[in-house]
Amino acid sequence: MMMKNLLLIALVFGITACSTKPSYEVKLKLTSAEGKAYLSQRKSGDWVKLDSVNLVNGEAVFKGVVKNPEIYYLVLSSKKDRFPFFIENSMISVSGSADSIMNLKVVGSKVQDELQALQDKIDVIDKQGNNLYELSKEAAKNGNKSKADSLMTLSDEAFMKEENLQKDYIKANPTSYISPYILGQVYYEMEADVLNGFLSGLDSKLDSVPTVLSLKDRVAKLKLVAIGQTALDFTLNDASGNPIKLSDVYSKNEYTLIDFWASWCGPCRRENPNVVSVFNSYKAKGFGVFGVSLDSDKAKWEKAVADDKLAWPQVSDLKGWKNEAAAIYSVNSIPSNLLIDKTGKIVGRNLREEKLRETISGLLK
Repeated sequence: MMMKNLLLIALVFGITACSTKPSYEVKLKLTSAEGKAYLSQRKSGDWVKLDSVNLVNGEAVFKGVVKNPEIYYLVLSSKKDRFPFFIENSMISVSGSADSIMNLKVVGSKVQDELQALQDKIDVIDKQGNNLYELSKEAAKNGNKSKADSLMTLSDEAFMKEENLQKDYIKANPTSYISPYILGQVYYEMEADVLNGFLSGLDSKLDSVPTVLSLKDRVAKLKLVAIGQTALDFTLNDASGNPIKLSDVYSKNEYTLIDFWASWCGPCRRENPNVVSVFNSYKAKGFGVFGVSLDSDKAKWEKAVADDKLAWPQVSDLKGWKNEAAAIYSVNSIPSNLLIDKTGKIVGRNLREEKLRETISGLLK
């Protein structure tokens, strides 16, 4: 009789165990939080809300299932910032203040613990780089150019160290679910072969991770516009509404720089004087520039063109990041540029600062 009871208990337990699927439960406990909380993800360049809950006294619970650990973004209806954290099938708590959403504490996700350990190291270097950058600006404001340049060099070195830390982590941790996430933070200026090298080094278990799929698609697109390929043609309007075709521009110059920029982009505006200088030095020898703005505000675009004295053809469809030419050339960070010869062959990419002058000088001796 006892044996039958034991078998019955084992059978019931087995049925229960088999019917229980792995799932997650994310408990929010946020001071100063009200309204709704959302879980969102970045998909095809757009933010997509996947789940929402009502906050009651700053508390709420998300429930669901993920196939593998995934990066989600917590968004509060009363705030603008998005807090990234990993969700896996476990009991997870997220606590802190809604007024400091980027400093929330996550407990219960091993993958998130791994990410936080790396992020702590990154934050230290990032703070150093930003402090040096601010000191450089202050020195420049006070007229001490030598000191400003020296501090800016140290700032650049700090940010390079930060980027290398992330790249080294990806290479050393090919099976980690945070490696695709980190790669998604540092891939922006990678050429197809470099990005493909990082992707090829990842474990096959990560092949279905959305970031990996997206970056593999980017590799395929980058190969179409790589150095040595013929530039894909496009036509956009200038500020007066006149259509200008890329091939009509580069066929008139020995070399043409397609310059992707925007009035709101600080690094672009800082690079503009350099492009102007190189243009003025070599325009008589056949160097031209074709500006493609990722602006959405026409007035601000026109003002920036005038203020920065950009004396070359400028076009935009005023669609911001959804700019059609930027999509063709897989541009997802600016400033970005391509150098094209008279036949339309791509001969250079992302040439900035002294590298731009050195390249044009070598080509147009």
